[in-house]
Amino acid sequence: MLLFIFGLYVMQKKQISFSKRVFTALGVGIVFGLLLQWVYGSSSEIIAETTSWYNIVGTGYIRFLQMIVMPLIFISILAAFTKLTITKNLGKVSGLIIAILVGTTAVAATVGIVTTLGFNLEAIEIEQGEAEIARGAAMEENYTNNVEGLTFPQQVIQLLPANPFLDFTGARSTSTIAVVIFAIFLGIAYLGVRRKEPEQADMFAKIIDSIHAIVMRVVRLIIRLTPYGVLAIMTRTAATSDLASIANLGKFVVASYVALIAMFIIHLMLLLISGLNPITYVKKAFPVLAFAFTSRTSAGALPLNIETQRKLGVPEGTANFAGSFGLSIGQNGCAGIYPAMLAVMIAPTVGINPLDPGFLFTLIVIVAVSSFGVAGVGGGATFAALLVLSALDLPIALAGLLISVEPLIDMGRTAVNVSGSMTAGTLTGKWTKELDETVYNDQTQRLETQDI
Repeated sequence: MLLFIFGLYVMQKKQISFSKRVFTALGVGIVFGLLLQWVYGSSSEIIAETTSWYNIVGTGYIRFLQMIVMPLIFISILAAFTKLTITKNLGKVSGLIIAILVGTTAVAATVGIVTTLGFNLEAIEIEQGEAEIARGAAMEENYTNNVEGLTFPQQVIQLLPANPFLDFTGARSTSTIAVVIFAIFLGIAYLGVRRKEPEQADMFAKIIDSIHAIVMRVVRLIIRLTPYGVLAIMTRTAATSDLASIANLGKFVVASYVALIAMFIIHLMLLLISGLNPITYVKKAFPVLAFAFTSRTSAGALPLNIETQRKLGVPEGTANFAGSFGLSIGQNGCAGIYPAMLAVMIAPTVGINPLDPGFLFTLIVIVAVSSFGVAGVGGGATFAALLVLSALDLPIALAGLLISVEPLIDMGRTAVNVSGSMTAGTLTGKWTKELDETVYNDQTQRLETQDI
């Protein structure tokens, strides 16, 4: 393992591209983890002791990403307000971004529904072992005690910040959207002060821009650890995964990736319809999508997301808004496809016809509305599924039964989430005529190793 780590270090020194380093770590981690499981067995004490050491690197890397999420979201939105290019049509830009995010999430729900019906997935097909049953029951009881029973207006109120400093700690499941709302209030206040007291506003803008630069530098320091974190995480995951459970749920995994690929193609079609070359988008977006795929955190991908949009010719303010909003609104993979698939699978178990137009329409609407406030970190998809299933009065234990394959599916979901927010920013720039198409089509404007 030390040899592999040294190899990654050499690749970095030789300026090997970020995506190649990450995928090398991904492949090596999977192979090494499977080798450990083959030699010792997934439940052996040797594996448990070995992976506990890998957790220092893997879990430590995830903790660093979680550490910077809230400051990053907060300062990115405030920085968007300090950019002159976006203040001229703030309402139009923010409205378009949110509309695209929510609209594509509704489309993602439809894709999830069609895929589930096409693969004929049913909840009853999932074999429930004792551990899975206990996990699902515990999840259902915990969710019932904390969320279920609230009316829709009460759930909306839960999104609003009462104590933003508490939300900065991530203490609530809706902390992300609360921080976004708090930052928007400060940004609007900044615009008001700028009209009446420009000197004070200029000082504030300089402070925000300085903090933004420092926070982004911290994020880049953490992102440089990605290949090592991915290596440790994938080694642990491959060594301890229950391969029998994954094989049993293989049909669901395949269906999930078919839906995710279909949604990514829809992103490309939207760009094509808008007169933009989708191949150019894929080439420029690949590094950040690779990072999102391997790290499984939309929030951690935010700086690369924004940087990639800038390489696509999106104005900086629009890129900041699209990237930040995409962390808590309309995540196509986690909040769109996944909850819709579970709902269609579970519906027959309680006597609901999954082909009923009324049920399908209600499901799509609830998925779109529930996408507000889903955190762009690990576990966001499960929370989104719990919200949707609860709103439809469906049993939620299935969300717990699928945890054994969560990491495998979550990689693809995260990449689609990030692609959705970048697509929203690019389309908004195009539709508001602020997109620099010369930069978009410039093949030299790509995310390079030195950018990370």
